[in-house]
Amino acid sequence: MRRRSPVVPAAKARAGAGFTDHLRTNAGELWTQLLDHPFVSGLGDGSLSIERFRHFMRQDYVFLVEYAKVLAIAVSKARDLKSMGRFSKLLDETLNSEMALHRGFCADFGISERQLERTLPDPATAAYTDFLLASAHAGGIEEVAAVLLPCQWSYDQIGRNLAAERRMPADSFHGRWVAGYNSAEYQAVTAWLVGFVDDLGGVAGADLKKRMQALFDQSCRQELRFWDNAWDLGL
Repeated sequence: MRRRSPVVPAAKARAGAGFTDHLRTNAGELWTQLLDHPFVSGLGDGSLSIERFRHFMRQDYVFLVEYAKVLAIAVSKARDLKSMGRFSKLLDETLNSEMALHRGFCADFGISERQLERTLPDPATAAYTDFLLASAHAGGIEEVAAVLLPCQWSYDQIGRNLAAERRMPADSFHGRWVAGYNSAEYQAVTAWLVGFVDDLGGVAGADLKKRMQALFDQSCRQELRFWDNAWDLGL
């Protein structure tokens, strides 16, 4: 049996204290599987192959392009200037900072910017981004936030868990990736989004809460399939 990762409390994740705790608890094994995926474990102990990592990075670049479009929808559907500004800032950082860092990281592994731009989405990647975009277009800000949360929150938790274990060399590509998602900046964004969904869920009616849970669960499933795809090299 594969060892489970220890749980290190994520930013603003207060056990039993908010709507997001219910979302995560009700997701059950889906959430646990995200944190314990073989790809994640390989990052943590330094055993993940460069071939799998390269495939993941190329697909993740494709994902980020579409993810930015979902953030743009969130800006348009936010109901107040503060929330619009938060999503707008996240969109700007994704397009102009995270993408640049992603390209630089890929260059270190022999993946050129041209190769990144010409990467086609694997079926699992396309299914995930199509789901995010369709959900964002169809719903209000509650649905948009719920569907975005699993990606942001799970990467935050993974970064915390793997950094706490400290099993991989810090200067390896495994260690560098973990450090990027265990940063104060990333954790601050996660804390805001968790709090934002807590606030939305706190005033939502029963039907809306059910829709948010269903979207959260499905987003977890899509995220899990994205890890599966990276592990299987898209085969």
